[in-house]
Formats: sequence, C-alpha cells, structure tokens
Amino acid sequence: MPFIQFHLTLNGLDPDTVEAACFATGAVAVTLADAGDAPILEPAPGTTPLWPTIALTALYEDTADPTAITVVLREQLERPDLTLTFVPVVERVWEREWLKDFRPMRFGDRLWICPGGQAPTADADRAVIVWLDPGLAFGTGTHATTALCLEWLDEAPLHQARVLDVGTGSGILAIAALRLGATHAHALDIDPQSLIATRDNAARNHIITGLTVAHADAPWGDAYDIVLANILAEPLIELASRLAQVTRANGKIILSGLLSAQADEVTAAYLPWFDMEPARARDGWIGLVGTRRDHTAGA
Repeated sequence: MPFIQFHLTLNGLDPDTVEAACFATGAVAVTLADAGDAPILEPAPGTTPLWPTIALTALYEDTADPTAITVVLREQLERPDLTLTFVPVVERVWEREWLKDFRPMRFGDRLWICPGGQAPTADADRAVIVWLDPGLAFGTGTHATTALCLEWLDEAPLHQARVLDVGTGSGILAIAALRLGATHAHALDIDPQSLIATRDNAARNHIITGLTVAHADAPWGDAYDIVLANILAEPLIELASRLAQVTRANGKIILSGLLSAQADEVTAAYLPWFDMEPARARDGWIGLVGTRRDHTAGA
C-alpha cells in the first residue's frame, strides 16, 4: 500500500500531544527520533526518556488529504504558522534495507562474518566463515559489543568446548563458536524472532547437530566451558549468580553490552565467583572476561 509522510522537528512541542494529534488525523504510524546527537543507550528502569531535540515522522495512507491534516494540526497544536511538507514513501522491505551496506567483516586472525554470496576479502584459504543473515534479530558484528565478543572467540580455546550464549540475537556468537571448534552451543533468547534467525543461520552454515536453540525460560543446562552474555548492564548484574552456577570451574565468562562507565559495577557483581580480567574497549563499549573459581569457593 502506498504511503505519504511528513517530518517535523518539535522545537518545544510536547511529543505525546503531537503524536496524539497525528493519530487523530489518521496517521498509521508515528516515530520519534533524535534530531541532534544525544543517544539514549540504556534507560533507567521504569523510565522512557527522550532527546532534547526530537524529530517526529508521521505516516499516512496516500489517500489522506495533506491540506486537511495541516489545518487540523495547526488548530490542535495552537501553531497557526505550522507548515508541513508531505512526501511519498518509496515502497521497500524496510527492515532489510540496511543490509545493502553489510559487507564481509574480519574479527581477529581468522574469523569472518559474511552476508550470503560475499566471500572474505583476504586470506580466504584460512578463513573461518560464518554466513549470516540477521533477519529481524540483533547481531551482525557491526556493533562494538558483538565485535568484542567475536574477537575474543577468535583467540579462545574452543576445541571440544561447550558454550552457552545468553541473548543470542541472530545466533552469531553461538554459530561462530561452533565454526571455531566448539562441540555444542546452547543459544537462548527471549525474542521469538531471534530464535527463528538463529535456526535459519544455523542451516545457512550447514550446522545440523551441536546447536540447541531455546527460549530463555527453558532450562539452561550447566557445566559450560564458555558462557557468553552480550546483553545490557542491568540484566547482567541480575543474572550474575545464575551465570556463575552454569559455568564450570576454570570456565570462562564473556560479558558485553556495557558502556565504559558501567564496568566497575558489573565487575563487582561477578567477583564473588570469577577472577575478572581488565576490560576490553571498543568505541566506548567494553567487554569483560572472567575465569570461574572452584565452585566450592563463593558458590
């Protein structure tokens, strides 16, 4: 179905008021975005913060009357000088549009993440390749948190390892671990789209055995050699005890999804069970690695 839309920088207008007015005039979708450069990366629990300067986009069916909409919004927002420019929306598969810029990426010495049909650009004879299509799930390697985990996996002792991947997203870390020598990976997520993407990417990489994909409410198992959790600081802190329980003695835990300022708090949550290494940093994000002490100590 064809659509038209307009963009409006709110400049002091209340976002909820403008959003409600747009829906009252027949908008089928309203989105808010940062009109400046002030990203909100992890809101505090129970809050929905917005940016200092907000850009609103309102989407309408192309049968809508731009003149009538403008008249109504001027009245409801008490902005008689309001000018709106409606433009047609080109029909595309928007959730996949960004993939046109997704190219093979190298992590560490030999691990490559490649979209379908695009081979590594160097050292192809020794490359370990993960063929990837994220679908609607998070995880391509383009984000610093995922990149930190992939670089660690490239140098990790994965031969015959059992791996737990909490918050698997596209399955990228679990599949990379298997391609690098792990014998089993247990991939968990709360998002059904992630479970679909992980299974699809496993098939894309001809992984038939060795991978368990399950909702995070299902049993996690235990005695993993490597536990990966690329989520956010608050859930990592909440899960510290549980992640410790499923990591075998001398096993490794890799934590990511953290800003540099959150390193100390997350590290402190894991110190009762793990000997933590210095943080690895990339683009303002960090990854933490710990070694599980004997389960009888602090467990």
